[in-house]
Order: sequence, then structure tokens, then C-alpha cells
Amino acid sequence: MKNWVDPEAKAEAERYDNPIPSRTLILETIEQLKAPQSHADLVEKFEIADQKSIDALSHRLSAMVRDGQLMKDGFKFDLMAAQPTHDATVYINSKGLGVASLDGSRDEMLLPERELRLVFHGDRIKVQQTSVDRKGKAWGYITEVVQRRVKQLIGKLEIYDGEYFIQPSNPNAHQPITLEKELIEHAKANVGEALRVEIDDYPTREELATGHIIQSMADKADTEIIIPQTILEYGLPYEFPEEVIKEAESFKEPSAADRKGRIDLRDLPLVTIDGEDARDFDDAVYAEKRPGGGYRVVVAIADVSHYVRLGKPLDDEAQERGTSVYFPHFVLPMLPEALSNGLCSLNPNVDRLCMVCDLNLSRAGRVTGFEFYPSVMHSKARLTYTQVAQYFDGDSQAVPEDREVRKSLNTLFQMYQVLKGLRAQRHAMEFETIETYMTFDELGGIDQILPRSRNEAHKLIEECMLLANVAAAEYSLKNEIPMLYRVHEPPEFSRIQKVRDFVKLLGLKFPEQPTQADYQAVIEATKDRIDAPSIHAVLLRSMMQAFYGAKNAGHFGLAYDAYTHFTSPIRRYPDLLLHRAIKAHLAQKPYPLSGAALDDAGEHFSQTERRADEASRSVTSWLKCHYMQQHLGEEFVGVISAVTEFGLFVTLKDLYVDGMIHVSQLGDDFFVYDQASQSLVGQNRGQIFGLGDEVKIKVAGVNLEERKIDFELLQQLSHAGRVIRSRAPRVAKATTKEEVFGKAKAPESNLSTDGEKPVRKKKSKNKASSYGKKPAKNAAVKAESKAKDKPKKKVKKKKSNAKTRTE
Repeated sequence: MKNWVDPEAKAEAERYDNPIPSRTLILETIEQLKAPQSHADLVEKFEIADQKSIDALSHRLSAMVRDGQLMKDGFKFDLMAAQPTHDATVYINSKGLGVASLDGSRDEMLLPERELRLVFHGDRIKVQQTSVDRKGKAWGYITEVVQRRVKQLIGKLEIYDGEYFIQPSNPNAHQPITLEKELIEHAKANVGEALRVEIDDYPTREELATGHIIQSMADKADTEIIIPQTILEYGLPYEFPEEVIKEAESFKEPSAADRKGRIDLRDLPLVTIDGEDARDFDDAVYAEKRPGGGYRVVVAIADVSHYVRLGKPLDDEAQERGTSVYFPHFVLPMLPEALSNGLCSLNPNVDRLCMVCDLNLSRAGRVTGFEFYPSVMHSKARLTYTQVAQYFDGDSQAVPEDREVRKSLNTLFQMYQVLKGLRAQRHAMEFETIETYMTFDELGGIDQILPRSRNEAHKLIEECMLLANVAAAEYSLKNEIPMLYRVHEPPEFSRIQKVRDFVKLLGLKFPEQPTQADYQAVIEATKDRIDAPSIHAVLLRSMMQAFYGAKNAGHFGLAYDAYTHFTSPIRRYPDLLLHRAIKAHLAQKPYPLSGAALDDAGEHFSQTERRADEASRSVTSWLKCHYMQQHLGEEFVGVISAVTEFGLFVTLKDLYVDGMIHVSQLGDDFFVYDQASQSLVGQNRGQIFGLGDEVKIKVAGVNLEERKIDFELLQQLSHAGRVIRSRAPRVAKATTKEEVFGKAKAPESNLSTDGEKPVRKKKSKNKASSYGKKPAKNAAVKAESKAKDKPKKKVKKKKSNAKTRTE
């Protein structure tokens, strides 16, 4: 005989032969007891005796956690109402796994598949924690979608069971967009063609999104589609509103009124030094020797704040973008071209408004004083890194025959030699990494991937920018100017431990709380080894991600007590904020941003930077995969750049492309991952694969969607710097597509595994056919906890008199 009075008793009895406490009763009971309850507590409280009902209660509690009604902490269940709600941003990785990144902290909550049905990558949400899993990871429940980042998408048209839908790419592969048949017929679109669609109705947990066709991309090559597709997938603002363009184009060349109150540096031989392909020039430099020794160096930065003003459409748009986004051979600018390539670009032989950091340095390169002021300048030359490096190497004809310009360059070079020594004393980290650049064909595909060399001119300009950025941070601290610091925290203990174990095997010391000097000591000790890039990659992976914050916490990587971004306001909004704050201080006016608003700004611009980096990496990875399709079946020599328990990542020496050899393809041995030495060790034959080893491979497969390249091992050529003359291990050849690509887990999605069918129901205009309106009476008892309540295709229901439990 049951000992409870259930407000939902009638409904429960109608649905089930053997009712258990309803969700309403469970919630009321926990509330009345004013304490979290375990499954066992509730079984005892409700005096449930039969095993079927005990199991059913367990499934119901799990479903209530899934649906955001209860929170599970260990074995105890509590009311979700008691849990705080957090503002967060959704991030979805290439495997389809999603997290909610909480504002104001480094914390994340994992999002189950059912929650991901609601959102796209980059959406802003409110989330509550529902449980903590065995690994200590928090899981979340979305209470509200606050902002939609994705408005349009490009994807392939597909059909299943007579219903059309667009299948997006990662990171939104879990969100098919359904289209009405009439729209397809009107657009004369064919299955398999790429279409650009706009979303009309956003998805729910039960229904797929709907949309309409904007443009057919059928006549464009894949390489022409990938960048606009990625821009839309990541929700990047890509078109300037008309009012923003009008405002940007309304400004004229600097006039006498614009120059008023500014220090005139037009006679100073300031020059810009950039790459050959640079289109905007936001910094100019000049140096001279000071009487009595030492140097004066002037770093002039475009005064974007003069044109981009608070409360105007131009500023609103720049804030939303946060940063320029750099794709291979394409830039999505933060500011319209009239400013980014015009009035805010320090072009040669024209007057330009700028903000100046004017520094005095001792003979030893120590900064003895600095000041900031608004100015007007007139660049004497647009120089490239190559020209300046050639001039430093003795080619006097590499730069213009301007005596004052050359004198300034000579002084800059002398000053750089001194600063180089100081950098070493400071133990700033200089990793041995190979940067590459790409050349492209007429359709936007990669023609070549080439190594990029950093010459003395690159390093000189970098030191000048570091001087200005550090001075800006010190100036702000000294004058208590509210601004955003560039924060790079020391590595976490768990990351340090991995580096310690690895470095110990190299015969080097590494303390439990390493300083920059400890990192640099390892870099110096290994820089001449053939496996230096791989060793340094291990050190790099231990680093934290830098971010913008209103509280100064130093910059670990650069070894500065305080650091900020002052030198690129054309492409980074935080630099623009800093310019405004310094000008406000100089004019003794209120600061444009402070307090909680500044904290929010730091969070926002850290997110826009992360979004831009991820989008750029996604395109670069796709282009490399597309490029490698031309080389399927070809053989190359590569270097092992990373080792994991599931295989080896190899960087090809000729092409600078990364791919993976799965552990199952290493031969007929059982390989065990040794984390300390970052190697895979064969248990039977003793063959070892480690960082820096050379291997001969064949390109076995390319997966464009997942941005993955699979290599087949042909032969290990060297280990620990020694040539291996043994024969190649036997390798099982992949015979099917699944064997080639099926080693890593495929991204979770809302498509069934037996076909391309959207598993959530297409939205109906009259909403009468929405999935889940009526529970299926003959569903399995355990349906409440299975597959996160994943919707299934509607089927004809068999008549049955038995009533079993489902949620």
C-alpha cells in the first residue's frame, strides 16, 4: 500500500499499471524536507518495495536532472531552483562536443546532446549546473538562449524520406536546417548542391530549425565557398551596415582643426616597416641617440579613437566585431576600408593623426622615462621587413636614399642589439617553431605551403611594440587608469607536472613552480637538437591561454609584471579602449569605461578573439586537407610532432602539413603510451616512437569535414637522432573508408546512423505535429534515461492493453 498522496495520481494511473511518485510529488517532497535526497532516501521515504518501481524511480530522477528540474551532486538530488544561473557562451568542437564557457571565469560546463539541440556555436546562453560526473566535470542545462550568433549558413542540400534539409559543417553539423519542398523547386536546386540559407525558426529540443534559400553556391568551387561558409558558421559579422560605411566615409583628410592640441612630429623621419603584402599600417617608428648616451625611440600608432567615437554606429559595429579576422588570403576587418586602409593607415607622404609613446632608454637599454601624447605625423617611407633586413646586412640600396631615415634605422638597429640582450636577461621565452605561409591558385586553393623566415627587422619592430605596450601598462598602473591588461597566467600544476616528467628524461631540471628562466633554460639546452620543435611544442602546450582582464596579473610568457595592447587599434578593440583611456587622463576627463563594464568588456573581447582564432584555424585546416587530396597515395618523410595514446601526429618535412598515424597502424605489436617520455612503446618487440623521430609515410586518407589527414606508416627512419636500418614493420592496410576514418570518434549530431535523416521532426506551420506532444504508451520502461530522450522517427503504434512507463 503506497504511503503518499500524489497530486498527479490520476495522470500517473492512466499512463502506468504500477505508478510511482510523479515529478511534482518528488519536487514537493525534496522542498518540504529542505535537504538533498539520494535515490535510497526517496525509496525509503515513499516505502517502495518492488524492484521494478525502484528502478523506475531511478530513471525518473535521471530524467529530471536531464530536464533541469533536479541537480545531482554525488548521490544526492536537490532542487534546480537553488542553483545559480550563469551567463555563458557555447563552444562546440570538431567532434561535436559542446561546452558552456562561463563569463568571468575559466570554468566550463559540458552540454549533453539534448541541450546542444537548442544552440549553435557561439550562442550566448544562461545555464545551470545539473550534475558532476565521475571525472569531476560539471554538466549544464540551458535555461535560456540570450543571443543567436548564427543567422545564415552554407551547407549541402540533402533529402531523407521526402524531406529536404541543409546539412551544415562543423561546428554546427548537429543542426540540420529543414526546407520546404516548394522552396527547393522554386530555386531549382539539386540534392548535393551547396546553398546559402537564412534561419527562420530556431531549433528547440524537439524540433529542427527551418529556413529559406538566400543563394545557390552550385557554381562555386569548394575553395571559394569555405571562407564565407566559415564566417557564417562562426557567426562573424561580415557586412558593414550602410550607416557605418557612411560614417566612415564622412571623414576628411586631417585639417588644422584636427591638428589643434597635438604635438607636431611631421618633420620627424618616422617610417612604417611591415610585410610585403600588408595593406594597413598602424605603427611607425623612429630612433635617435640622446646627448650623453642612450636612445630616444618614438612609437607612433594610428589614432583610431579620433574617428571611432562612443555611441556612434561605427563604434557599435567595431565593438561587436572586437577584432579583425585573418584568413589565408582574406581579411574580415574590424573597421571599414575608408579608415582601415585610409585615414587610420599611416601611409607615406600624407599627414596622419596618431597617438605616440615617446621613450627614453639608457645605454644599457633600460627605460628611464616615457610620455604619451596625441600627435600628427608624416611618414617618410613605407618599408618592408625584407628591405630593412637587407639594409642591416649591408645593402645600402635596399632603402630610400634619405639621410635622416637611414640614420634612424641605424640607431634602431643599435638599440635592438641592446634590447636583445635584455630580453635574454628577462628570460622571455623564444620557442623554436616553424611559421608557414601559403600561395594560392586562381580558385583560392593552396598552390604551395612555404616556411616563413623571421629576420632582424621583424624582431626589431617586435621589440619596439613591446616597449610601447609595457610603457602603456606601467603608465596606466601609475596613474590608476582603468583599462584592459593582457593577462597570461603561469601554467597550472597538472600541466607543469607533465613537462617535469618529460624534461627529466632529457636530463634537465624543472622545478614544481617554474619561472620563465626555467622554461628558457630548457629552450636553450634543446634549441640545437633535431627534435627541438617537438620538444618546444610540449612546453608550449603547457601554457595557459592569454586573455583581456581589468585586473593586472602579469604576462608569464613575455616575462612582464604588467602588459597591455596599445599598438594595433585598427584591428583590436582593446587597443582602441586604451587610447581613449589615456586621452581621457591627459585631458582630465572621465574615463570612458570602468568597473563592472570594464570586466564585461574584457570577457567580450577575449571571446571575440577566441572566435576569430578558431574560425581562422578552421579554414587553414580545411585548405590543407583539400591540398592533401592532391597527394593521396604519395609518400613523404615527416617528423613526429606529438604523441598520444591513440597514435602519432606527424608533420611532413616538405609540405608542413600535419596528419595522424593511428596506433593500430604501427605494426603487429601492442603499443603502450608512456606519458613521461611522450612516446609509444611496443611491448613485444621494443620498437619505440617518440618526439622528433623521422618516419616515412603514405597519405592514406583525407576527411575534409573533420579536418583530418590519415597517414600510413611505411618505415621508421630514425629514433632519438639515430638512424634505424631495420625493415619496416608490417602494417595492416585499410580496406574501407570506415577503417581509414573510423579511428577517432565521429562528431555527435542529430542525424541517425542509418541514413541522412534528421532525427528531430521538421517544424510544422500549424505546430500540430510537433514531436513529443503525447507519450507513446508502449515505450520501454527505461526510456526516461536512454539516449538523453533523443527523438525518434514516428512509427505506427501497435495496439496494446499493457501500460508501461515512459517519460
